Amino acid sequence: MKKQAKITLDVWLDENQIPERIEWNAPDGGVFHADAKAAFLTLWDDSKQETLRLDLWTKDMSVDAMKKFIHQNIVTSATILRRATSDDEAAEVIEEFGKRLLKILKLSDKE
Repeated sequence: MKKQAKITLDVWLDENQIPERIEWNAPDGGVFHADAKAAFLTLWDDSKQETLRLDLWTKDMSVDAMKKFIHQNIVTSATILRRATSDDEAAEVIEEFGKRLLKILKLSDKE
């Protein structure tokens, strides 16, 4: 039997259309009304062969938290690439970049 799963993002905006609060739900994963400070959603448009993206962050998200968020997304990209394509060489390049970025952003290697 086929099933449809739903993931939702609710965003509360201030008077200047700046996100103040982000909440997400993924009932099949047991997530209900979970708060988030940022969201980075990418979708592949096969007909145009391009990535569509939605990036949001709340106005009270700290700069340090944003640096960690970006770094973790880059490192995760290596994992996704390796799992989806078995391209270890490309994944290793991304991982090396992630290590370099840690130093540039002045983050610890435990990020």
